Amino acid sequence: MDTKRPPPPGDAVSNPLHFIGFSFEPVRGVLMRPDGTEVILRAKTGDVLRVLVERAGQVVGRETLMQLIWPGVFVTDDNITQCITEIRRALGDAAPQLLATLPKRGYLFTVESKATAPATGRCVIPGPSHRQLTMNQDFTPSNRPSVVVISFTNLSGDPAEDFLSDGITDDVTAQLARSRSLFVIARSSAFSYKGRPVAVREIARELGVRYVLEGSVRRIGGRVRVNAQLIDAQSEIHIWADRYDRDLPDMFTVQDEISGAVAAAIAPAISESERARAIRKPTTDLSAWEAYQRGLWHVSRGSNDDEDRAAELFRRALALDPMFAEPHAMLARYYLSDTTQGRGRPMDEGRTLAAAEARAALRLDPDNASAYASLAWIFDHRGDAATALEHAERAVALNINDPAGHLARGHILVFLHQGVDARQALTTALRLDPRGASTPQALLHLAISFFLERDYLSAIAATGRVTCDYPDFARSYTYLAASLGQLGRVEQAQEALRMAPPAALAFFEFRVRNRPPWCRQEDHDHLLEGLRRAGWQVSDGRR
Repeated sequence: MDTKRPPPPGDAVSNPLHFIGFSFEPVRGVLMRPDGTEVILRAKTGDVLRVLVERAGQVVGRETLMQLIWPGVFVTDDNITQCITEIRRALGDAAPQLLATLPKRGYLFTVESKATAPATGRCVIPGPSHRQLTMNQDFTPSNRPSVVVISFTNLSGDPAEDFLSDGITDDVTAQLARSRSLFVIARSSAFSYKGRPVAVREIARELGVRYVLEGSVRRIGGRVRVNAQLIDAQSEIHIWADRYDRDLPDMFTVQDEISGAVAAAIAPAISESERARAIRKPTTDLSAWEAYQRGLWHVSRGSNDDEDRAAELFRRALALDPMFAEPHAMLARYYLSDTTQGRGRPMDEGRTLAAAEARAALRLDPDNASAYASLAWIFDHRGDAATALEHAERAVALNINDPAGHLARGHILVFLHQGVDARQALTTALRLDPRGASTPQALLHLAISFFLERDYLSAIAATGRVTCDYPDFARSYTYLAASLGQLGRVEQAQEALRMAPPAALAFFEFRVRNRPPWCRQEDHDHLLEGLRRAGWQVSDGRR
């Protein structure tokens, strides 16, 4: 990961872009059509659309797109073609009017946009977009997101090659079935549609599912190409798609690799779709699952008010379904967050409440990965890093595609000064959940890992991403100001302190007067030194 790489033009602009009735939110990757329907674009497709919209009236060549969207990575022209195709599909009937292809020159977006001004204006140090970093539930299918993996199509032209496409379909189905947040249709039902020209919406209606995953496999000589796409069957909108090209020295290794990559990408795509669906529903008409998803949305916003609202929604989810383990795990994290920001209960009380919630989750689901991740945070907040790390690694082992375990493990390793391993875990959490509830915490801990290594420029770049994309995430301003202070950039440090949201003041006060149990004395002194150099009067808590 190269945190010193400058951002693409306009990348710091995360505000909605508006053009002739459309609204596009670059950070969320959501395009709102004039009729009010939403289309969730893949990250790269959204990046391409953003560049084209920001350069409306200019011809943007393929080489320029390659440099901006895939810097330092070799990709073929097919990647751009796929993104353009998805953009045109999302724009619908307006596509011919808005987006033109100029042969041998590039692409031209014909209508200029207007970006909505930031509500808070707290983007202090713009940095690259975070996307560029590299339950035991007694739910009914209607409450739990449901998906069917229909048999991938063999495009090789040889029926003998069906074993490869069928094998990938089987493996993806099996891996998705491990997710405790999904209702996955069994293989036997899914394969009943093999070779039949049945519409996606009809398949979904007959099986009672919300999402359909379909794909194709083509083997050419010693290489295999797999295309996969996830469709919201109700709207028939493609919410995720990707392609995998691999050599075939070992058929089964390649099959496992592709299946794992597809399964890992599906969970966050469905989670984003479910969260957007829950946000659009009236508060009075939420199921337990939707209340939980809505709570996660508030967690991702990072403000104190949002965290309190999230806790209310998690409690509501439990009232609607007392057998739902995940809200207990999230409430455990809420109590810890509340007590470590200096605004809530004493540390001992917060830890006690958090432990009770985590144990409640495990009583409902002994193999709940989120609950083990919560226990990792709890033991870490007791200063027991060894036990905390064991619980974090247990969480990862139970569900390698859940970002919670990777995030907890990354946090613990950061303060154990194992920066390389910590960043690997945190980057994995970001890849699994690039725009979700864990994103701002993962980005902040990346920054802390650099700060502890005295790499202040990288710390500033990482905290800059948080302040731009999550301006209400108060904790990020602490390490931004301290990093700037350590470099002697006092004017910018003062600006960071001025632009910090009100909630950051309580957190500053808490952190300068209290050394957290997980933080070594020398690391706490290092933070205080940076804040003093930034102009924060540590002695009396005033700037």
